[in-house]
Amino acid sequence: MTEKSNNPRITRKKPSFENPSFLGKVPPQAVDLEEAVLGALMLEKDALTNVIDILKVESFYKDAHQVIFQAILDLFTDSQPIDLLTVTSQLRKNGTLEIAGGAFYVTELTSKVASAANIEYHARIITEQAIKREMIKISSEIQKDAYEETTDVFELLDKMEQSLFEISEKNIRKNYSDMKSIMREAIVEMESKKNQKDGLTGVPSGFTALDRVTSGWQKSDLVIIAARPAMGKTAFVLSVLRNAAVDHNKPVAIFSLEMSSVQLVNRLISAEAELDSEKIKKGSLAEHEWAQLVHKTAKLSKAPLFVDDTPALSILELRAKCRKLKAQHDIQMVVIDYLQLMSGDSKGSGGGNREQEIASISRALKKIAKELSIPVIALSQLSRAVETRGGDKRPQLSDLRESGAIEQDADMVMFLYRPEYYGITEDEGMSTQGVGEVIIAKHRNGSLDTVKLRFIGRYTKFQDLDQFDSYPPNQVGEPLYGNKFSNQSSGASDFDSGHTIKLQSRANDDTDDLLSGGGKPTDF
Repeated sequence: MTEKSNNPRITRKKPSFENPSFLGKVPPQAVDLEEAVLGALMLEKDALTNVIDILKVESFYKDAHQVIFQAILDLFTDSQPIDLLTVTSQLRKNGTLEIAGGAFYVTELTSKVASAANIEYHARIITEQAIKREMIKISSEIQKDAYEETTDVFELLDKMEQSLFEISEKNIRKNYSDMKSIMREAIVEMESKKNQKDGLTGVPSGFTALDRVTSGWQKSDLVIIAARPAMGKTAFVLSVLRNAAVDHNKPVAIFSLEMSSVQLVNRLISAEAELDSEKIKKGSLAEHEWAQLVHKTAKLSKAPLFVDDTPALSILELRAKCRKLKAQHDIQMVVIDYLQLMSGDSKGSGGGNREQEIASISRALKKIAKELSIPVIALSQLSRAVETRGGDKRPQLSDLRESGAIEQDADMVMFLYRPEYYGITEDEGMSTQGVGEVIIAKHRNGSLDTVKLRFIGRYTKFQDLDQFDSYPPNQVGEPLYGNKFSNQSSGASDFDSGHTIKLQSRANDDTDDLLSGGGKPTDF
């Protein structure tokens, strides 16, 4: 049903139960300013250039004003002059003159304002009212869906967050800058970088040679780290997380879909305290080793490192958790272990194959990196083609498993490779014992290179190649999971509740508490 407005030519729908005006409230609006802006646009030919990046058709509250502004935009697109006569003619051509209130109403608009002097200020007020109406609309839809028994609450939560983010993206746009201001900004940035160690502009990896190539993990980047099983993917990213959190006090998070939080923390303890990982797993430590563990892990227990071991984590859950971590702890980096164990959006991947689902997941991870302005590092499996290929079996981009979209979406693709795993004992006359290679196969904003690191198998850790002198030969290069024919750890969780833990200071507490990760689980 419809009812007549003040203007007999304009009709409006009657307010429904979902319309705020039905409850005695009128939606935010600035009709008088809308009239003034439209009048000014028809009075001065250059006025539109001042507001075209501020106003959209839907910014106007009245239907009549929307069609008038659309006619003005049509004229602008066709490089036609904008005045009272041309706008009226364009409305007639569009078949919307009657909706606009007729030629008399359009003429009347030009009498509402004397000039376009304040048009930009008025346009911003109109946009603010439109944003408020959009927020009210979203709130009403969320409220309606929340009452539905069949609604998936996590999908609803993601829909609400995404809708609000879209409002911000559509209406808060960066304006152009002149060369003088950009130069000033560039010089200030260069001066700030002058005092940074090793020219780092991102989150440090803690590996000198790698940071020299990448300048650290960069904001908004999606980094894929791929390898065959037993190459030490998890050991590598745990070393990266530890270096960022402990040495540089950067809040970081890891989402472990394969291993439980306790297993990850035990690995961190083994690497930090330099105690055999088998002893840590069995708890068979001598008295002096317990003392060594407590002493050496004091810094680790205070590190801003967050662990979530939710199994089969979906993109919706990941996005919500990352947003909350960013808001509450200002995390600077996120690691996902590993990509193929994630599940896509139920709507986006329903009915599609696994390759399409992985493609949607990689796109979503890139969006999270951009939205939160943090590097997102995702571990990925490589196909078995590596094993069947001859030669040194170094991985290639074509070996990325299940989806070429991973390569397309990633800003950087790295492969982990340990030649001694394949029985290669020498490379270019140098021993490969305990040597792990980080092969940068794609680098959107930098050069390609291969960085060699030292891998200490018994401590499940990576470090700079020149830092192994203190280790006896039999302590470096030991396979992470025994020999090449042993199975990779299944990562079966000791508790699959999918909780998150924060490593807290427990150095003076019982070592049993320390081994379990310290502190109580904290959901987020």
